[in-house]
Amino acid sequence: MEPEPVTLTTPRLVLRPLDPQDADAVYTAAQDPDIQRWTTIPSPYLPEHARSFTELLAPEGWASGSMFTFGVFLPDGALTGVLSLTMRSPGTAEVGFWAAKEHRGHGYTTEATLTAARWAFTTLPVDRVEWRAEIGNTASRAVAENAGFTLEGTLRSAIANKGVRRDCWLASLLPSDLGLPSTAPYVPAPSSPSGASGGTAGPSGGTAGPSGV
Repeated sequence: MEPEPVTLTTPRLVLRPLDPQDADAVYTAAQDPDIQRWTTIPSPYLPEHARSFTELLAPEGWASGSMFTFGVFLPDGALTGVLSLTMRSPGTAEVGFWAAKEHRGHGYTTEATLTAARWAFTTLPVDRVEWRAEIGNTASRAVAENAGFTLEGTLRSAIANKGVRRDCWLASLLPSDLGLPSTAPYVPAPSSPSGASGGTAGPSGGTAGPSGV
């Protein structure tokens, strides 16, 4: 059974599923050139894109259990950004986010990422949350690092954004990083000898967007 849409709260934020009434706020925020550059949203971003996202795509993701999208709001109702957890493989979800320009620099996206990850680890059969961002998206990387993700390497040609394939960074967060148990036993590999390094490869994924920390 797929989880019902849920609202998550922190002392500063409300994370709730988007609804059609949020279309105007999503459209306005998504006019930021940085969001259109670093994420896979359409560019130009039109009102019908926001309507389709809030009325169809986001609710369908919850209904199918394939993508869990939250609007990130202040208690007064202001939209600070959007965050999604997309199921990529059994036990693995990928986080993607963007933050409205006027709300960057307050740590909201880091706080939302940790809140959503805790929910995933304790509610979904998820034992790994991945983050990917195109190389150069340093604001998104700062969010991942502040949320405690471990950088694992670079994936070549792993993001397709507006017809162009690009290299991306890959990082992960595990339940144990937040002091939570895994749904399945996890046995880490022995530490590598000093100086040893390994290459990384993996499937393409969505891209996390710009955000202030």
